[in-house]
Amino acid sequence: MLSMFLKRSVLMLGMLLGLLVITFLISHVTPGDPAALAAGPDATTEMIEQIRTERGFDKPVIQQFFLYAFGILQGDFGTSIHTTHEVFDDIVAFFPATFELVVFSILIAILLGIPLGVISAVTQNSWIDNVIRIVCSSGVGLPMFWLGLMLQLYFGLQLGWFPLGGRLDLMTDPPMTITGLYLIDALLTLNFPVFLEALHHIILPAVALCFPALASIIRVNRAEMLETLTQDYIVNARAQGISVLRIIGLYALKNSILPTLALIGLRFGWMLGGTVLVESVFDWPGIGLYTVQAATASDFEPVMAATLVLGAWFMFANFLIDLLYGWMDPRVLKKG
Repeated sequence: MLSMFLKRSVLMLGMLLGLLVITFLISHVTPGDPAALAAGPDATTEMIEQIRTERGFDKPVIQQFFLYAFGILQGDFGTSIHTTHEVFDDIVAFFPATFELVVFSILIAILLGIPLGVISAVTQNSWIDNVIRIVCSSGVGLPMFWLGLMLQLYFGLQLGWFPLGGRLDLMTDPPMTITGLYLIDALLTLNFPVFLEALHHIILPAVALCFPALASIIRVNRAEMLETLTQDYIVNARAQGISVLRIIGLYALKNSILPTLALIGLRFGWMLGGTVLVESVFDWPGIGLYTVQAATASDFEPVMAATLVLGAWFMFANFLIDLLYGWMDPRVLKKG
């Protein structure tokens, strides 16, 4: 495990360096002057020249990259034009909302997807299996933003069961900040009314965000379960009279869950990027909505910072899944 941890750590550092290089190159190959983009559309010539000097845009490209990387390591992502705050402070303020939404969504996908995949495999070719497979096809084909709009129209406007957007009602004060996650902070401070209200607000955007991941988890888990249930040791267990629930829960699921774990890691990263659409639909004050507003305002530096942060979280999530995969399947350790 230590060897695998070190190898994966070196690999992740290499990918982070690659991401840093890519974002730097994008900032220099996009049409227009990087200094003018950082200064904003209303900047004067003097302001642009001042930023060019401060940011080192007048220096050779290699030197510019090292200045850029050193600034990122220090948490210097520049200043946002439309919020007038340091981009790092904005990221710290908006990221917890995105993280809470993504974690809540992936938990829904896992808690529903794995059981439904097992049920679909056990009841192969039955009407239950057919219904679950239709749900899977819908999850893969339906765009998240369209699903979010439909959920708003039906459950928000027509039935009035859920709010249309936001993390809390306008007149509700957020819980005392501990983690930045409203659900966790409300529980830690025993503020149960705010917890229930935050839970009420997060359900619709979480359903819209988790639906593609739910469909993928069901499909992969179903396919792996079908293959596992035909293995000799499963047939032998059935011949010995071991109960079906014990065979499925103790033997089959344990051996078929590994590919699903790898998929969960990928989906977690994709969800972080997918929040851009869902947060825009539900007015969810996270890093996705912040990035959209920055792009609309031609605010260049927040978009680059959000790309770095989301990319780093994607890599970190897959790093953890790799370690978990190796812990659950020692054969992976031998392969490196």
